[in-house]
Amino acid sequence: MSATITALQRKLETDSAAYQTLQKDYAKAVEARQRLDSQLQENKLVQDEFKLLKDDANIYKLIGPVLTKQDKAEAVTNVDKRIDFIQTEIDRVEKQLKDLQEKTEKKRMELVQTQTALQQQSAKK
Repeated sequence: MSATITALQRKLETDSAAYQTLQKDYAKAVEARQRLDSQLQENKLVQDEFKLLKDDANIYKLIGPVLTKQDKAEAVTNVDKRIDFIQTEIDRVEKQLKDLQEKTEKKRMELVQTQTALQQQSAKK
């Protein structure tokens, strides 16, 4: 076996491992995006419920095993801040997904090129 074929096979193995790592990272990012989306929907539901409440309504927050009374204005502010935070995280994860998608596609193209070169070298022998 020639040195060129051996080098191409090593590059193929390295690129393949890198491609699989990128795919795993992408799957994790998709999972994080789904989790954030679920949290956003939950918080928006809470926000909608707060709009239905009267200003003097009793609101309780679960802190550990204890329900603690909370002021409506404070509760609304907390939920609004949480929604803003989650939205910022969603934007960050979306950017990460786009970046990973581009890197994965680039690595896939490298794999195809290496496989083609390896097949051409093998055909010469």
